[in-house]
Amino acid sequence: MVFSSLEFLFLFLPLFLLVYYLIPLKWKNGLLFVGSLVFYGFGISWNIYYLGLIIVSVVLNFAAATGIEYFRRKSRIRNREESKKRKSAGEKVILVLGLCYNFGVLLFFKYAGFFMKNIVLPIGISFYTFQITSYLIDVYNRKTRAEQDVFRLGAYLTMFPQLIAGPIVKYSTVHKQLRRRKITLIGCNHGLQIFTLGLGFKVLLANQLGNLWEDIQTIGYESISTPLAWLGILAYSLQIYFDFYGYSLMAVGLGKLLGFQIPDNFRQPYMSLSMTEFWRRWHITLGRWFREYVYIPLGGNRKGKGRQFFNMLVVWLLTGLWHGANWNFILWGLLLFIILCVEKAGLIKVLERWKVLGHLYMCFLIPVSWTLFAITDFGQLKVYLLKLFPFFTQGASSAVIFAGDFEKYIAMYGIGLAAGLILCTGIAEKIFIKWRNKFWMSVLLLLIFGASVYCMYRGLNDPFLYYRF
Repeated sequence: MVFSSLEFLFLFLPLFLLVYYLIPLKWKNGLLFVGSLVFYGFGISWNIYYLGLIIVSVVLNFAAATGIEYFRRKSRIRNREESKKRKSAGEKVILVLGLCYNFGVLLFFKYAGFFMKNIVLPIGISFYTFQITSYLIDVYNRKTRAEQDVFRLGAYLTMFPQLIAGPIVKYSTVHKQLRRRKITLIGCNHGLQIFTLGLGFKVLLANQLGNLWEDIQTIGYESISTPLAWLGILAYSLQIYFDFYGYSLMAVGLGKLLGFQIPDNFRQPYMSLSMTEFWRRWHITLGRWFREYVYIPLGGNRKGKGRQFFNMLVVWLLTGLWHGANWNFILWGLLLFIILCVEKAGLIKVLERWKVLGHLYMCFLIPVSWTLFAITDFGQLKVYLLKLFPFFTQGASSAVIFAGDFEKYIAMYGIGLAAGLILCTGIAEKIFIKWRNKFWMSVLLLLIFGASVYCMYRGLNDPFLYYRF
């Protein structure tokens, strides 16, 4: 079950919200936990093993966090002069065991594909593993208290608005809301508006642009012209943005319907002047996770330039691996690491001073970097890159190129591409924020919702791209 499905919009969500709004606050977390498991069960076709994985994750991490606090109290009783910052052996052992379980399960299901075939990845395992791990580490570092109610922790981890594809929410962000949250008519209205905007981005824009990328894959990379290759990767760049951004907006909107403030995950990343700025605006919660739990613990930028670049290398290799068990993701992470190092060496100052140059620079780098991300087969990746940069080939290509292929597809998808290029600037959000209380905005959102439902009814809908991560 996905947000952009008729089953979710007209069956699961209305029934869930009806019960959720009627029951007392003390039962809402239990309902949210159970309802989220039902939502997840539909997504994994009720595979009892994968459903069991997420339940075990809740129970084991609940026990681990409780155990960490138990050993902390026990240690303080034995030695009252002990520094409050010192961790006991029991705390360390439990943390290590918890991390071994969390990452062990993730490593097996996600990266066994490097060595074995037919391993099916549980939906959302990367997201919920990172989320529960952040909770356990924060309890260990005494940034938050261990949750005493397993249903509250379960509601936190499995909350269906962000369970499948984020944002990665820290426990400290929502722990107060898990205990007391206020649901208002204004908040629900705002949530529905944000949800509808995200639904439109996904169904009306991302899915249609994705059709161009699928057409090019059907044709075969060997048989397309260079202009069409650039058009195709532009379409993919816009598709992945509006697909993931649309999901994130829907998650924020659903969160408001439930009384939660889910953090934003995007801030117009395609308007960045550098790749450094881009990764502060794209998938913000993932970047924050790597910064807080990998980069800073390794030393960050506090131990000299050499160590800083090494820490960056580790982060970007892990970021690549997080996205999938294919070598192209490692290559993608290495490319981003190299670009970021060059920018830190001085290029970023030039780009920020000459903004036009910065935008042109990113107009080139964004689609090129997504090429490495989108094509997992190295042979096909080489073919596509040579189509993008034909001057690296010797002599004319022997592949058959259909005359006028670029003109054909620009005529078919030109309106969608133009809309995507305009809307990725953030103009839609600015208009929405300024005029969201106007009657005409409500009418416009109703039309977007109706058009999205029509497309879903016609079968013109695809799963979210980030479900596979």
